Amino acid sequence: MSGLEGLALVVIGAAAGFINVLAAGGSMLTLPLLMFLGLPPQVANGTNRVSIALQSVSAVGNFRRAGARDLGVGLRLSVPAVLGALCGAWLALGIPDAVFETVLVVAMVGASLMMLLPQPTLDTRELTPERLTPAVYLAMFVIGLYGGFIQVGVGVLFIAVLYRMLRIDLAQVNVLKVLIILVYTLPALAVFVLDDQVRWAYGLLMAVGSMSGAWLAVRVNMGPRGAKWVRGLTLAVIGVIILRLVLV
Repeated sequence: MSGLEGLALVVIGAAAGFINVLAAGGSMLTLPLLMFLGLPPQVANGTNRVSIALQSVSAVGNFRRAGARDLGVGLRLSVPAVLGALCGAWLALGIPDAVFETVLVVAMVGASLMMLLPQPTLDTRELTPERLTPAVYLAMFVIGLYGGFIQVGVGVLFIAVLYRMLRIDLAQVNVLKVLIILVYTLPALAVFVLDDQVRWAYGLLMAVGSMSGAWLAVRVNMGPRGAKWVRGLTLAVIGVIILRLVLV
């Protein structure tokens, strides 16, 4: 790894950590970057989890110090997500690299299209344990399955379920999202580690950036115009990455 490659890992990691906490789409930057730096797709998929886990630790700790509530409810939602993530990680290890690359492009296009959809204005309310229906738990299992398999755009799915289905405000969605991702990422990462699909030097360098980005995102109170600007820039970069993946 060259010094320039190490710098790219830190910088893109910081951007991804910031984006992941405030919205979604960070892994659409980091996973292709790892592949562009020469890691095989499955190794990149496993290595990416190091950054996700550590940025989630940073974000959850900072959210808690900032007075975030409902962490207990988030842990309950994490149980089916963990079961799904273990299945997803196991499935990811069994597919050929060429198939994984195709799935990655499809996932990035799908997540980008979902990010372009207008966010409806809903009457939100506080999340309480009695509102956690079997349908919500099933949705958490499916999101965990997807996250364990590839992770790309998983935040978009959380917004769809937690905001649209449970009707909780987006600030609360972000808190629960990072907590659930932290809990299910750790066992998924263990699956990749046991199969020797993690390159720690790459993952830890990216984590340095992503933890910094997550720390900053927790402290940013971004208005609608700023959030729209960040989303537009993110989608533009993702579009370039998709073209690179398709054409190379």
